[in-house]
Amino acid sequence: ESLHSSIGLLGISAGSLVLAVHFYGFPRAAPLIPSTALGVLLLILSSLLAYAGIRRSLRNASLFLSLCLTISAFWCGYGVVFILGGQGVLNDTGDFRNALVPGLVTFTLALLIIAVVGFLCREVILAMIASAVSLASAHEVAMHYSTTFGSSAVACNYMIVCLVGGYFALGRILYFLTKEKIALPGTDLAKKKTHEQIQSTSVNMNHFAVTGLILNMLSASVFGCRLLGVTGKLFIGQVPWLWTAGVYQIGVCILSYRAMDVLMATFFGFTSILKFAGGYCLLYPVWQLEEPSFPSPFLVIFSILFAVLALFLTLKSPVDGLYLLFYVAYCIALACRPKGFFEGGPQGVAVAIFVASALMTLIHLYNVKANAKIPTGKAAVKALLARSSFLKLREGADLHAPYLGYSKYADADVLGYACSVLASFAITMTGDPQAPLAAVVIPWVVVAGGILKLLSGSVAFARGKTLESTAFILYAVMWIIWGLTRYGGLYGTTRSFHAAVGIIAFMLFNGFIVFCTLFLNIAWFFYSLTFFLIAISFLLDAIHALPAGYDIAATLIFGLVSFYCFLSALLNSIFEGSCLPMGRPIVQLSGVGGGMTKCLHLPARKASSVKRIADILKNGGTCGIPTDTVYVLVAACNRPDAVEKAHQSKRQAQDRPMSLWISSLKQLEPAKHLFPPVLWDFMEAAWPSPISLVVPRGGWVDFLGMKDSAKYVGTPQSIAIRIPDCSVTTHLIDLVGPIVVTSANPTGEADTTHHNQVYAKLGDKVDAVLCDGPSPENIASTVVDCTKIDSGNIGFFRVGIIPKSQVLQILEQVQKK
Repeated sequence: ESLHSSIGLLGISAGSLVLAVHFYGFPRAAPLIPSTALGVLLLILSSLLAYAGIRRSLRNASLFLSLCLTISAFWCGYGVVFILGGQGVLNDTGDFRNALVPGLVTFTLALLIIAVVGFLCREVILAMIASAVSLASAHEVAMHYSTTFGSSAVACNYMIVCLVGGYFALGRILYFLTKEKIALPGTDLAKKKTHEQIQSTSVNMNHFAVTGLILNMLSASVFGCRLLGVTGKLFIGQVPWLWTAGVYQIGVCILSYRAMDVLMATFFGFTSILKFAGGYCLLYPVWQLEEPSFPSPFLVIFSILFAVLALFLTLKSPVDGLYLLFYVAYCIALACRPKGFFEGGPQGVAVAIFVASALMTLIHLYNVKANAKIPTGKAAVKALLARSSFLKLREGADLHAPYLGYSKYADADVLGYACSVLASFAITMTGDPQAPLAAVVIPWVVVAGGILKLLSGSVAFARGKTLESTAFILYAVMWIIWGLTRYGGLYGTTRSFHAAVGIIAFMLFNGFIVFCTLFLNIAWFFYSLTFFLIAISFLLDAIHALPAGYDIAATLIFGLVSFYCFLSALLNSIFEGSCLPMGRPIVQLSGVGGGMTKCLHLPARKASSVKRIADILKNGGTCGIPTDTVYVLVAACNRPDAVEKAHQSKRQAQDRPMSLWISSLKQLEPAKHLFPPVLWDFMEAAWPSPISLVVPRGGWVDFLGMKDSAKYVGTPQSIAIRIPDCSVTTHLIDLVGPIVVTSANPTGEADTTHHNQVYAKLGDKVDAVLCDGPSPENIASTVVDCTKIDSGNIGFFRVGIIPKSQVLQILEQVQKK
């Protein structure tokens, strides 16, 4: 548990030591550490801090996560600026100051907020480190504007971080050497861990949102500083801050999906697009002297998407919803000014975003750590919606559980559809063939249509949505390749034919996806079908035969379908019921997807799920469950109606009768005298295991309470019994009592080795499925004939996972005994 905390704090100390050495040697003509080397060291340390913070966050939430990720982002941008300086890119007078100050200002305030919350919540070591780095950044800003401030003050602050890190390292070493007897104050992580785990279980919050908000401060600072006159110009030196914020924000987006926060993850995905676009605009003057222009239709649509997201986020947290309105204003300001980020209007909104982001950072960070919360209006909205009979918020532990089982991520379809809307409206900007990069289209097409859609596809795949993930990933590749080719001016006289062939190949793949969506739902069918219009647009452009107005028509049709899917996914993720349905499959195959409406699904990892399955079985239900081999269909022995129902749902053949499972021989103890001693000893030696023993039918069957339904179990002469070697299954039998079992597939078909197959084959015939992913084995149990075991002979009806030799060896040991 302490490993990642130690790595994080010692990594911060190591970086601070490097920077202390740099600033102590700053007045010298030749620096002690060359700028390029310093930048590379900071980049290595920033990646180490990001790893430590994320790994620690997977166990519990803490201030440590925010500190690590914030300093990691700080040193990443800081390091790249030093590399640019070392490579001679920042040559003009004041360039180094103009490049560094926006980032330093942001992290001075961000780390000060972390320090204040740390002191209030008695996280003294983390608070001291945050305050020292904050003061170092503040002194460095002052040093750039006034010669009276020496670099030694900056170095002294970094030395404080080193001393605190040394104290922490000493505390951990003593803790291990004395076998946990001596723990210096603030270094005993075991106590801290239990407190944080109690706190994290009581409050379900997105602990990564703080880092995302600080990154919003960073990008706003770059443009706000220019408006306020803090920096003299916007240029390539500030691109590292913007693109660092963009890259880290995509990371925060993924981690927010991990934290099951769909709305904030979508928001951070949106804001990362703006950061990459801002960096592109500052980078463009390196090639051309004029400033790039913006496609207005795209920004208008972007502001609409932000407004819709703000509306839905208000239902969860009114303060967060109001905060998103600043981005609505920002997109409108960018749409109104042809030069976008370089104009005063958008820069003024950026200043407002900086202030609002700082306040939101304080609120989120304090509410995560402190017992007393700053009110955000959640309770008021919840109470208001509780009175509504039409709209009911989704709540509960299984809020983001996928239909087919278990996933570590929330659904990312909302972001995938939104990116389709954004990318499609970006292509309405035709641009100048002589200067293709002058129109800011590439960031929208490549980041929104490509990178974020790849992210959505990956998350969809992790949630078991094979078709949707395939489509998202295919479309992402399409947007990236042909977006760069078309809007990067990469077409040549001979390349157009090859590009056209590639696009046709993509269209063939999309044709297969359209065919598959016939079996999914109506909305996805139209979504994939209308993507053909976008592909045709790229194809016609490649062969220079694009008619005027075609792009606008294609954009409107595909964009509107994508927007409907976006709204539907958003509504269905917030509210119960289907407010905007995606529709039913156009082609319904018999026996496929039967469980979509009726069958309950529960993750096998939870004890509460096993208890619910037990209750269903006790009440006369039938369920599909995982075992030590393949999935099976079960019913409780003491519910004759359920046994008969299981027999009928399977269309059981006479040559494959149902068997009997128990969790312990104690369940047959009352009838022990009815079993031959050698058979009883053989059962004791063979179980638990994937070995089914076919034993003579007798009076012992009456002890199980099956009554008339006993005729469906076994044959008139014998019954197969087993104790499975699976903790989930045996725990379930402990709760229910002996159960009757048959394979979870229609008679004559292959065994089911995944809970998805149980849905497909028997979804409309069972009451619930206990989901545990793929089976540990694809082979069924070994079935042994023990009807003549008295004479020392056994036979084999089926040799499964356990070989004959092993069964015979067990029998030999029993006979010797």
